[in-house]
Amino acid sequence: MADTVEFELVSPERLLVSEPVEMVVVPGAEGDFGVLPGHAPLISTVRPGVIAIYEGGKVKEAIFVAGGFAEVTGERCTVLAEEAVKIAEADRAQVERRVQEAREAHASAEEAEKAASLARLVTAEALLEAIDRGRPL
Repeated sequence: MADTVEFELVSPERLLVSEPVEMVVVPGAEGDFGVLPGHAPLISTVRPGVIAIYEGGKVKEAIFVAGGFAEVTGERCTVLAEEAVKIAEADRAQVERRVQEAREAHASAEEAEKAASLARLVTAEALLEAIDRGRPL
């Protein structure tokens, strides 16, 4: 059995990660799950949160995802994310503006738009929290 698992993270804009990793932790809809080589096959929705990529027993990189889908096999973990932002590259001031705009949009949204505006607000607040923590949620 190999000592790494191939990890790919794809957003609508680009391929963010495509590399062998020691372990990856994904924020699944029913809780975080870690993927190591030899993992049982799995398909899961992904909730807003942080994907942690491990190397040498430590988090090498943390990437915020707004949601999406994950497919896991014994050799590979692929995440198709609605949005993905590397925590180290995130602009806190820009995210704060995004949160404020989402709050204002939700407060003034018509009833038919409330659910969508709340989802945008929850995602923006989760990204801000991830930046503040600087590590996986």
